[in-house]
Amino acid sequence: MKKTVEEVDVAGKRVLVRLDLNVPLDEHGAITDDRRIRAALQTVRFLVDRKARVILMSHLGRPKGPEDRKRLSLVPVAKRLGELLGKEVAFAPGCIGEQVRAIVDRLRDGDVCLLENLRFHEAETIKDKKAADDPELRRKKESFAKELADLADVYVNDAFGTCHRDNASMLTVPRLMEGKPRVV
Repeated sequence: MKKTVEEVDVAGKRVLVRLDLNVPLDEHGAITDDRRIRAALQTVRFLVDRKARVILMSHLGRPKGPEDRKRLSLVPVAKRLGELLGKEVAFAPGCIGEQVRAIVDRLRDGDVCLLENLRFHEAETIKDKKAADDPELRRKKESFAKELADLADVYVNDAFGTCHRDNASMLTVPRLMEGKPRVV
């Protein structure tokens, strides 16, 4: 396994990047502090400059149910990230599924897309300990992580603030991408 993204040839490759874009929002859904987005810029720009096809994923808040879908959507984050990058950031209205796959398949070298909030899928936060005792939970978590892993050729973890979390995007996706470059 390579240690850093600088050691991987990413040109023309689909690179799945786990970021921590969990930014504070006001009651109208406007970002009140974009420091975490700015912190991600160096990695995203590095990949764009090297002509990767960049697929970003993150969580935002702690959704409790369908009523939180609008309030905790990553749409404003995609918009702000595009402003800071000076280029369009495609937004995928989900994390997995045919529509997401189609958006990823349309990416050209140097393009960026942001997947919708990972925590909108219950499988993202299923704990490994619970999944070990429940075959259905294990299947859900593995299936979700496999769909994410299948989007990419390279996995980059740039979400150091969430490394302690037992989430599918942090632990299961990189495990399922064994044999492909996985870096921090």
